[in-house]
Amino acid sequence: MGAAAAAVREQAEVVRRLKQEEAEPERIAKEVAKLLEMKAQLGGEEGKHKFVLKTPKGTRDYSPKQMAIRERVFTAIINCFKRHGAEVIDTPVFELKTLTGKYGEDSKLIYDLKDQGGELLSLRYDLTVPFARYLAMNKITNIKRYHIAKVYRRDNPAMTRGRYREFYQCDFDIAGQFDPMIPDAECLKIVHEILSDLQLGDFLIKVNDRRILDGMFAVCGVPDSKFRTICSSVDKLDKVPWEEVKNEMVGEKGLSPEAADRIGEYVQLHGGLDLIEQLLQDPKLSQNKLAKEGLGDMKLLFEYLTLFGITGKISFDLSLARGLDYYTGVIYEAVLLQQQNDHVEDPVSVGSVAGGGRYDGLVGMFDPKGRKVPCVGVSIGIERIFSILEQRVEASEEKIRTTETQVLVASAQKKLLEERLKLISELWDAGIKAEILYKKNPKLLNQLQYCEETGIPLVAIVGEQELKDGVVKLRDVATREEVNIRRENLIEEIRMRTSQL
Repeated sequence: MGAAAAAVREQAEVVRRLKQEEAEPERIAKEVAKLLEMKAQLGGEEGKHKFVLKTPKGTRDYSPKQMAIRERVFTAIINCFKRHGAEVIDTPVFELKTLTGKYGEDSKLIYDLKDQGGELLSLRYDLTVPFARYLAMNKITNIKRYHIAKVYRRDNPAMTRGRYREFYQCDFDIAGQFDPMIPDAECLKIVHEILSDLQLGDFLIKVNDRRILDGMFAVCGVPDSKFRTICSSVDKLDKVPWEEVKNEMVGEKGLSPEAADRIGEYVQLHGGLDLIEQLLQDPKLSQNKLAKEGLGDMKLLFEYLTLFGITGKISFDLSLARGLDYYTGVIYEAVLLQQQNDHVEDPVSVGSVAGGGRYDGLVGMFDPKGRKVPCVGVSIGIERIFSILEQRVEASEEKIRTTETQVLVASAQKKLLEERLKLISELWDAGIKAEILYKKNPKLLNQLQYCEETGIPLVAIVGEQELKDGVVKLRDVATREEVNIRRENLIEEIRMRTSQL
């Protein structure tokens, strides 16, 4: 028993040291979990809990500081969606299992719920299929909506890279029959606005079209039955070199080496309008109806993006394939770029932060009469963005405020609790964000220290003399400057000062 207790003490010391050194939260959590497990094994008095306190695999808690960063990001994104005239909807966290057959190879990542008597259910895997179900069910043929909610995937999570089993998705979609490429161009403009606004660094939005891909596969001699599986190989090109992708196509997927080489000539191309023109003249591709349609639309899309002034960040990239089965037209993906040191090599991608495309057939799959509602949309990779911003805040040691309190109501002498409560009530009723310390007679120093720690900019101090004179002493926490303000002007003064912050 003694050895086990000593081990627990040793582990407790490890945890204490990590906390002192302000080590990474994940590392601390891991060691804490280990400590709790050791304590549980040690047992002790009956009734003490013997379970390990931890979040389930692939999930995490968010501290007030992390939530403050999240809220900033959400606000920027929602403002952008609203600027573009979107409405908002919500749908249940679980859907009927019959809906989940639309995910192709990804179906194995779906969380199925235990039969609760009658209905077989699954946790939602994304927000697009529920949106299509919502449109079909309510016979809606025209809507521009955004939806921000949690989704669930039984993935093997790499939490450091912002991959989880429970995470937020942030979707914007335009449904309805419109002239070609106008809504598609707006979706790309939205991605451009959000990534610029969040100042994540340099980014690139890659664009392609499912029809161009399918046309390209056809002219390269890929059999129809192999389109989707070859497509998922091509999709790996941003992570692995062409040689590896080619080996997978030929070795594992049984494609002829000649067809693979022909694909290789195309998928390594990327550019802008000039490349589209070049491919429209391509002797093989221009003969394929699908590819020709896709290239025509791509040309139109680039004309609109030129009018929006954003083509500098957009690349027509023939290797972009995006895995999901339901895309039918334009597809796109935004990646953050990491500049290489001083060399003039191509910047490296540090991962996708947004993606989307056109899916004209999905709603029709759910509609009993098969009525189609064309849709185009984009999903912002909010978790990846959070982890980048969190790391940045950690590195810069920037102080993040976790409350929005504008003023602390304080007192300099004893027996003034009633006056503090009266004043704070007036402030709350006027919509001012205010706090007091929950003590009858707090020391002035403690009250001022609390403001320093939490970033509250102002202190309203009530004292006996001030009460006689009908004033309140207003102190600026940063400059330590104090002025007496007439009680009836206090609210106006606080508003004026905090509007400048």
